[in-house]
Amino acid sequence: MPTEHRRAPAVALALAAGVLHTASFAPLEAWPLQVASLTLLLVALGREPTPRRAALAGWLFAFAWLASGMWWLFISLHRYGGLAAPLAALAVALLTAMLALYHALALALYARCRSGRPAVDALLFAACWLAAELGRAVLFTGFPWIAGGYAHTGGPLAGWAPWIGVYGIGALAAWWAAATVAAWQARTLLTLLPAWGVALAGLALPQDFTRGTGTLTVTLWQPNVPQDLKFDSARVDRTLQWHLDALARSRGTLVVTPESSIPLPLHSLERDYLAALRAPFAQGERAALVGLFTGSEGEGYTNSVIGLSAASDPAAGGAFYRYGKRHLLPFGEFIPTGFGWFVRLLNIPIGDQERGRTVDALAVGGQRVRPLICYEDLFAEDIADSVVGDGAATILANATNLAWFGTAMVQDQHLQFSRMRALELQRPIVRATNTGATAVIDHRGQVTARLAPLVDGALDASVQGRIGTTPYARWLSVLGLWPLALLVMAILVAASRRVRPTQVAS
Repeated sequence: MPTEHRRAPAVALALAAGVLHTASFAPLEAWPLQVASLTLLLVALGREPTPRRAALAGWLFAFAWLASGMWWLFISLHRYGGLAAPLAALAVALLTAMLALYHALALALYARCRSGRPAVDALLFAACWLAAELGRAVLFTGFPWIAGGYAHTGGPLAGWAPWIGVYGIGALAAWWAAATVAAWQARTLLTLLPAWGVALAGLALPQDFTRGTGTLTVTLWQPNVPQDLKFDSARVDRTLQWHLDALARSRGTLVVTPESSIPLPLHSLERDYLAALRAPFAQGERAALVGLFTGSEGEGYTNSVIGLSAASDPAAGGAFYRYGKRHLLPFGEFIPTGFGWFVRLLNIPIGDQERGRTVDALAVGGQRVRPLICYEDLFAEDIADSVVGDGAATILANATNLAWFGTAMVQDQHLQFSRMRALELQRPIVRATNTGATAVIDHRGQVTARLAPLVDGALDASVQGRIGTTPYARWLSVLGLWPLALLVMAILVAASRRVRPTQVAS
């Protein structure tokens, strides 16, 4: 049979497996599909994959997965960025094609280092998968959207979250899938038992690493402002009045508005307006986190939230609490070298921003609240030091604007990522968003309250603060992701010593 006829089913299977991988995440949240999709990927590789064939299968799988899971980027580029539909589709395709290279290289490495011993090769596949996930999470500022482990906010692997985090969970799922295929090919269950045993151990692992620090009432605002109107100068007065009314009506001890809900820099707001905005919080222990920009034209603008409380009185010589976004998004918040022309095409307001530096928590109602802005909650390695040691945050508060991307998939995906952070760090997370998903998540990763998307309203709820440190937070705060990277290297070195002569790539 001609080579192209033999490859066609494998190509189709790799693409189908990638789409199935996307289905394992929110909104479906079907974690078994994540393991099943990796199993199908390995079947597509065949028993004796060459590095070239493995790279192709890995790229096809990752491209189908990322394109079907992040297609909503098209909305921001076309509807709000003004790119013609073909160009917007091409831009999304190019982005996902480049991100898919991580998995292409990882699977080529897997094929190159295979030993022919099923148990060893199953671990090797897990290590190569982990290497690809870490690469996408770290290189070029990182973009780990829908990393494999996020599918496991439920199921047996969720119990591993406070121990090894999302990337460790992704590696366990890959080992599970590879061991399943190896057991089927070798016709023995002995290869499968260790992987299944470790995966199912998550159901029995200790989980109680934190204790309650009391309850805080919160009001989380969702203004539901369409993205194409958000920066409209004709709406400025209406937006400013909305904030005065909303904060005055808020009942929670902590009030949070979404990311850049005031689409203006702090220095442009009149002193009397800021005094009126702060008035509901000028006495007692209440506080508000309000999204806007800080900085100036000369020093650069920072996507920020300011804290309004009795302790922050500029008229008395004090200053507003400020938190500036620290992990910036390429193209949306900073311009990569050589891409200024592309960002100018998109007409993104304040598209080149400065990185924030504040990491101190805001004290409110006996709790310590650590703000996060938008997709910062994808990076536990940036957050871990905030929940460890003296002065550790007891609650995380995310201010987000997903109006750029519509409502299909993206809101539920981001909510699932926040749930994983809650599991890893055992901290509750409150989310105030522009169009959805405004919600409260407890330290077990469960959504305890949520506001419907695309409504203008407030979510009033209670949240229990937590103190204490999970094993993952402890080692992540000291060593970052290096322990996982070193594990990859150790497995690759061990596997390379057993490597067989490889076939010439076809």
